[in-house]
Amino acid sequence: MVVCHGLKGFKDWGFFPYVVERLARAGFAVVSFNFSGSGVGEDGQTFDELERFARNTYSKELQDLHIVLDAVTNGTFGLEASAYGLIGHSLGGGIATLRAAQDERVRALVTWAAVARLGRLIAPVTDELRRTGKSRILNQRTGQELPLERDILDDLDAHGATALNVLQAAGRVRAPWLIVHGTADESVPWGDGRDLRKAARDDATDLFLVDGAGHTFGARHPWAGSNPALEQVVSRTVDWCARHVA
Repeated sequence: MVVCHGLKGFKDWGFFPYVVERLARAGFAVVSFNFSGSGVGEDGQTFDELERFARNTYSKELQDLHIVLDAVTNGTFGLEASAYGLIGHSLGGGIATLRAAQDERVRALVTWAAVARLGRLIAPVTDELRRTGKSRILNQRTGQELPLERDILDDLDAHGATALNVLQAAGRVRAPWLIVHGTADESVPWGDGRDLRKAARDDATDLFLVDGAGHTFGARHPWAGSNPALEQVVSRTVDWCARHVA
């Protein structure tokens, strides 16, 4: 299993280590990684690579995932897997969907609070990016303002209708797909989950709505333990992977 974090996320954020441990206990080999443009440096917790964050793009994240999956299959991690599953949260869910649409080695896909449209998370600053070429987005946990350059918007303008179109990609996903979304998601409305479900294959996709849950299903960083909503999500995820990843 390969796990993809979202915008302003990182591999050791909140619930990710817990999810990785639960999957490992269920018998899966799990790879969790930071996208190269995550902005998080060597300590794994601090946004101190701000230039990388500012110039990150969706295409770069797809390339990062390609590099990781190549490493999974060529033995770099001590594995020689011919197939794998993908799990992605938020933006990571959109990236995982794009990959699953073009990779027959993906045997299962699980997305948590995934974006159906890549531009959603930068929508509040899109006008400023177009006008000035720069903007900032707030890390609500720390109050830190993270810089953005126009690169991410230019990437979407160039490829948003083709290679970066998540809804189009959803219709090409052949792997069994579990779409998870909270009905009170404050960052990515649950309608994105509904739209992904409508675009996907009926016979291979399940939409699981978590009543009253927000974008992170009640989890916080630093990790303060699980909760009933998150337990529903993790249990469904582990069961889905156990059913479909050989």
